[in-house]
Amino acid sequence: MSILRRIALALLLGCLLLLALAQPALASVHTYHEQPGQTTYRSRQSLRDQRDLAWQATVFKRYTGGVFQGTYLRLVGFPGQVTTDSAADLTIETGTTTQWQAAHQLDPQTQMLPESVAQYSIDAVLADLQQPIPLMLLVPLQGGGQARLVAAPYVVKEWLQIYAMEAESLPS
Repeated sequence: MSILRRIALALLLGCLLLLALAQPALASVHTYHEQPGQTTYRSRQSLRDQRDLAWQATVFKRYTGGVFQGTYLRLVGFPGQVTTDSAADLTIETGTTTQWQAAHQLDPQTQMLPESVAQYSIDAVLADLQQPIPLMLLVPLQGGGQARLVAAPYVVKEWLQIYAMEAESLPS
């Protein structure tokens, strides 16, 4: 067997071994039955801003007793490094001229959030999106600044999946 054939065979076997041992991708869309009659669908991702600070971005949709309560985006910055402006709306942009304003709004179960956390109603934004595209999130901060976060298409795809989910039928 020639040396080139041995190398090719070794590469082929190595690729097959890598495929066989590869772990499946873990989806971050989850369903929670928080209490009887209450179901929450959630996607949680980590995003970075222009200063390379990590933010946790959670989109969740909740049904209580089969009644839709809304779809929300909760952005959690690192305490002590960011202070969000809870009086201002979130600006969401595409790479083109499309832009949305998402109102700062708490879900019915949340009374208040720490100063490094902001939550927005995003039903109107997700209803308007036709496909998963990159989005720029401009998070208003205390003092007039903004944190700029980029949500990649795979993140937006999960958000659209959450938006499309319906309440599970509850046993009678």
